[in-house]
Amino acid sequence: MTCAITGERRPPILWKRNNQYLNSLNLEDLNDFGDDGSLYVTKVTTTHMGNYTCHADGYDKLFQTHILQVNVPPVIRVYPDSQAREPGVTASLRCHAEGIPSPQLSWLKNGMDIKTKLSKQLTLQANGSEVHISNVHFEDTGAYTCIAKNEAGVDEDISSLFVEDSARKTLANILWREEGFGIGNMFYVFYEDGIKVIQPVACEIQRHIKPSEKLLALQEEVCPTSPGEVVQRCVWSSAVNVKDKFIYVTQPTLGRVLIVDIQTQKAVQTVGTDPYPVKLHYDKSHDQVWVLSWGDVEKNFPTLQVINQASGKVSHHTVHTQPVGRHFDRVEDFFIPASSLIVNHVRFGLIFHQNEPVIYKINLETTSYVKNISLWEFNCIPKSVAYTHVGGYYFVNCRPDSTGATQPQLILDSVTDSVIGQNRDVTGTPYMSPDGLYLVTVDDVNGLMRIQTISERGKIQEPFDIHTNLHLSDLAFQRSFTEIHQYNVFGSSGRQTDALFVELSTSKVKMIKSLKEAIESFDWPWSSRNRVMVSSGLFGQYIMTPSRESLFILDGRLNKLNCEITDVLKGNVVVWVGDS
Repeated sequence: MTCAITGERRPPILWKRNNQYLNSLNLEDLNDFGDDGSLYVTKVTTTHMGNYTCHADGYDKLFQTHILQVNVPPVIRVYPDSQAREPGVTASLRCHAEGIPSPQLSWLKNGMDIKTKLSKQLTLQANGSEVHISNVHFEDTGAYTCIAKNEAGVDEDISSLFVEDSARKTLANILWREEGFGIGNMFYVFYEDGIKVIQPVACEIQRHIKPSEKLLALQEEVCPTSPGEVVQRCVWSSAVNVKDKFIYVTQPTLGRVLIVDIQTQKAVQTVGTDPYPVKLHYDKSHDQVWVLSWGDVEKNFPTLQVINQASGKVSHHTVHTQPVGRHFDRVEDFFIPASSLIVNHVRFGLIFHQNEPVIYKINLETTSYVKNISLWEFNCIPKSVAYTHVGGYYFVNCRPDSTGATQPQLILDSVTDSVIGQNRDVTGTPYMSPDGLYLVTVDDVNGLMRIQTISERGKIQEPFDIHTNLHLSDLAFQRSFTEIHQYNVFGSSGRQTDALFVELSTSKVKMIKSLKEAIESFDWPWSSRNRVMVSSGLFGQYIMTPSRESLFILDGRLNKLNCEITDVLKGNVVVWVGDS
C-alpha cells in the first residue's frame, strides 16, 4: 500500500491499522515499511483484513485510507472418505468447505453432474452440502466428487460409495469395517469409575476401562488407590484429542497426565507434571499439549508446561515454558487460538496472570515470552478470551471490578497487539464459532445470550440479544444441517436441567428439557464449567452433556434428546474421537 504525499520536503509517513499506530516493533516481521513510506504486508492472512490509514507526521487531518480485503481459496473436507453399504439401506455423503468469500458447492458422480440424477431416492440436503441416498442399489456405487468454488479458487475431494452384497468381502468393505467400527466416531467419558467409550447413534457402551486396569505392558493402574481410600475412584479434570491417535487426560490429584491409545482403547503411558494439572490444550500447529497446573488445590504455585511431539509413539515428558524459572509462576489461565481448515498454523498464545491487568503474549514454537499488552487504561483483569482469524480480533472478558460491576469486553488487534476499544456494551463470556464468523457471548448477570456476526471482510456487527433465564455453563457449536456455511449452538446449564439450542442464521431458539441436575459446583473445583457440552465433530449430529449421575446424548439434527446413559457419576470430562 502506498501513501501519495507530495512536497519539496516530504515529512515521515505514519500508518495506522484500525486507528492504531503501526511500527516495525509490533508487526512480528510480517510487514515492512518502504523508504518511500509504502506499507508492505508479506504473508497476507485473514488476520490482516482491515482499514489502513496513512498521514504525514504533523498533518493528522491529511490522510488516505486503504481497505485491505483478503480472499481465501476454498479448502474442502468430505465424510466419509469411503463407505460400504448393503442394498436397501441408506447412505449419506457430506461435504464441508471453508473460504472467503463462502464457496459454492456442487457434486459429481463418476464425473457427471449429480443434479441430472436427482430423484426421491437420491436427494441433496443441507443446502447442497450432503448427498442422501435412500434404499441404495448396486448402481449407486461410485466416486462422488464435491467441488467448492469461490472468487479465489477451487478445491475438490472424493467420497466413495460401494454398494455390495454382505456375502462379498471386497478390500474396500474390509477396510471400511475395520476402520469404522470400534475406533472412530465415539465419545470417551472420564468419570469416577474409569473411562467409558460410547457410540452415540445407538447409545452403546463399547468399552469400559476400569480404575484397576493396568497400563499396557506396565504394572501401573489407571487410577491407583490413594492411602486410606476404601473405594477405588478416578479424579479427572481435562482431556484433549490428539489427531485421533491419543487422548491426553489430567489426573490432578495424582500430579500426572494419562495417555490413552485410541486404536487399542487402552491406557499406555503416564506423564508426570507439576502438582495439580487441571487444564489441557492441544496445539495442532506444533503437535504440543499445553498443561496448566495449580501447584496445590488453592492455586498457590501455578505453572505452564508443554509436552512436545504429542502424537508420536515416544516416551513423553514435560518442559516448562521459557525462560525457565519463575516467570510464569502466577499464571491464572492461558489461551491458544484453535486452528481451522483455512488457518492451519497458529503462532502465538496468550497468558493471564493472577490479578494483573495485562495480557502476556507467548511464542508457541519457542514457548518463550514475546511481549505484554497492558490493559491498565481500562482497569481490566482478563478472565476469558475468544479469537477470530477474520480480521484478527481477540475479545477479552474482564473480571468484575472491586464493586462487583461488570464492564464491556475489550477488542484487541492481534496485528498491532493493542486495544482497539470496547465491544460496544457487550459483557460476559465470549465463544467463537469454528469459522470465526459468529461471536456468542453469555451474559449470566443480565440473562442474555448475545450473538454478533463477523462479516467476511472483518467487520464486527451489532449484537442480537436472546433473553434466557438459563445460567449457561458451556457452549458447543455444530454445523447447520439446513443452511450451508452456517453453525448452530447448544448451551448447557450449570444450575437448571434444561439445554438451549440456537440456530445462528435465524436466531431460532428451542429448549431441550429435563436433563437432570448438573454436578454441584463444589464437587467440580477445576473450572466454572460444571456441565460441559461436547459436539461430535465437523460432520456429527450428536451432542453429549453430563448430569450428576447420567450422560445425555442430544440429536442436533432433530434438536431433541437421543438417549440417557445412567450410572455415570461425575462424567464431566468428555472427548469426541472421529473426523477431528
